[in-house]
Amino acid sequence: MNPTRALSLKAFFTLLLIALMMSGNHIAARLAFNSGMDVATGVASRSGVTALVLGVIIWWAKVPWRINRQQARALFFIGLNIGVQSQMLYAAVARLPVALALLAFNTYPLWATLWDRLIYKRRPERAVLLAMPIILLGLALALDVLGAASGLGARDQWALMGEGVAFAVAGAASFGLVLVWTQHETAGLDGRLRTGITVFLAGSVALATMAWHGGPHWPQTPTGWGGLVMLTLLYGTAFTIMFTVLPKLGAAGNSAIMNVEPVFALLLGWGVLGQTIAPVQMLGALLVVAVVVKLGLRKAA
Repeated sequence: MNPTRALSLKAFFTLLLIALMMSGNHIAARLAFNSGMDVATGVASRSGVTALVLGVIIWWAKVPWRINRQQARALFFIGLNIGVQSQMLYAAVARLPVALALLAFNTYPLWATLWDRLIYKRRPERAVLLAMPIILLGLALALDVLGAASGLGARDQWALMGEGVAFAVAGAASFGLVLVWTQHETAGLDGRLRTGITVFLAGSVALATMAWHGGPHWPQTPTGWGGLVMLTLLYGTAFTIMFTVLPKLGAAGNSAIMNVEPVFALLLGWGVLGQTIAPVQMLGALLVVAVVVKLGLRKAA
């Protein structure tokens, strides 16, 4: 069995900060989408700006471009997967409420654990396996997947959200694979260089998609432009931290902590977008936070 490594408080709260920034990115994206921006334009903008900033950092810091054949091959597939995953996730966001899309997407720690087991034969930590069903149950309550708070009932609720959930789950499977590949196949590669190449390739996928759809579709209001700026800033910062920190922490074992992202999105949606939170949803949110805190502060075995 793999040894369990307890997270420091600094690492734990870094992961929570990543989750908060990622949820804020999606709230900002919804503002931009509501103002006329399409998915490909948003992904291309955030990826392009992030890649440009990282390129300047890499040049300024004189980061060595030492990449072996295994790392180059892995980076190519990681970048393509991130590009596809971004399109899938925002396709889900376009069809579902933001928090609900993130609920389905945040099954990616399960996929990361599965890929880690199937590809690298690594046994998952018992604490993660025990926590995952409770986390997903809490998220299901928080995001009203049974339609109880909305009054629609489970059948009508799933008739409305089935296609969006399929996009989100497919994106989750892709992202879980990316996390595991990043941990195992790019070891020793500078995090700034790894992230810059990955974002550049993801942006290339978005640019190709944007061209296929007839060019960019920009926001039509100041609020939309503000959303585009914020999603680019939040995504770029969170993405850089995530791909620098997670490989050191162990993607399959600790990425579950970021499952609070949909809960943050629920709260931000209430504060920014005026969405209401039913008592049962708040109960689910509290359950998720409690389990995640327990998981994050677990002691080494």
